[in-house]
Amino acid sequence: MRVTVRLFARLRDIAGTGELTRDAPEHATLTDVWRGLVDDFPAFEPYTHAISGARNADYVTMDTALAEGDEVAFLPPVSGG
Repeated sequence: MRVTVRLFARLRDIAGTGELTRDAPEHATLTDVWRGLVDDFPAFEPYTHAISGARNADYVTMDTALAEGDEVAFLPPVSGG
């Protein structure tokens, strides 16, 4: 299946883009897509334990199953003031 991946903040900087299209196996979860991204962008690895995810603009857990055409987003922790 194919999903659109949106990246924000430092993840966008590392990848050099805010949006990617990824192929994922049937019954894939956000974690599966994230692991594929870490394989392609090893600098993502430090964010693995603090990353937040969304599916079709709703925050979800990383074990949420995906469907064809979903838009997923990964948001690293941010600081600011």
